[in-house]
Amino acid sequence: MFSRVENFENAFLIAATGEFITGMLGNSFIVLVNCIDWVKSQKLSSADCILTSLALSRIVLLSKFINIFWTLSNHLATWFATCLNVFYFFKIANFSHPCFTWLRWRLSRVLLVLPLGSLFLLFCNFELSDIFTNFWVNVYRGYKRNSTWSLDVSKTLYFNSLIVFSFIYLIPFLLSLASLLLLFLSLMRHTRNMQLNSGSRDFSTEAHKRAMKMVMSFLLLSTVHFSFLLITGWTFLLLHNSQVSFVVILLSTLFPSGHSFILILGNSKLRKTALGLLWRILCICINFKHVCVYI
Repeated sequence: MFSRVENFENAFLIAATGEFITGMLGNSFIVLVNCIDWVKSQKLSSADCILTSLALSRIVLLSKFINIFWTLSNHLATWFATCLNVFYFFKIANFSHPCFTWLRWRLSRVLLVLPLGSLFLLFCNFELSDIFTNFWVNVYRGYKRNSTWSLDVSKTLYFNSLIVFSFIYLIPFLLSLASLLLLFLSLMRHTRNMQLNSGSRDFSTEAHKRAMKMVMSFLLLSTVHFSFLLITGWTFLLLHNSQVSFVVILLSTLFPSGHSFILILGNSKLRKTALGLLWRILCICINFKHVCVYI
């Protein structure tokens, strides 16, 4: 029995270490490439700035040293990814509505307001959670003679925190979902307009499809990430099963680790740099192998 538990913990440690290294490499690569590009050209595009901020927040998120820093970095990582989805929408979609035109001309301000506004929502999250906690702790003190009340209070506190937590993360999810749906509508309109020119290569359609793939990957992975974060709390609170908790924690880190590589593949500059780096590493390995054979 003990050996089985020990083997499971070792497997979890290996998998968690692999996820951590993979996530750190992917996000560090994004930061390094964009910083080198910024030093060379003395400027950084809005998309690269968002990508760099997102990668930095995920580096802190993967570190998981202190709870409040984890909460802040997880919150910022979600909102920077949302800013990237909003950026794709305004840069690629095409609508004649005056509201869309007004926001498109002020895109840099919109991208600045979103993360700043998210910090206000995070502050509200902390305040509401603190209010709920103080309320139920006072209730518990009045009924502390009841032996079953402690677990009930824990469940209630977690449920109240869950409501606030879900509301805070529902906003960026809905923004990304709206960006995806509007990109789809823009693609449908553009496809109808391009039916008469079907022989020519359509770069706008390709850009629409790439952006939609990026937004869909965020929605899918963020849903998995959010769901397993919620399940983590329930497993610790109700099941008291360390093995289930380990699996849930492992799956919840797929988002900050795996999404960085999707961003690299979806960005032409990062993709070319990554392929060039892999080719150089492969050449070095081949040359090293030849040297070892001669020796």
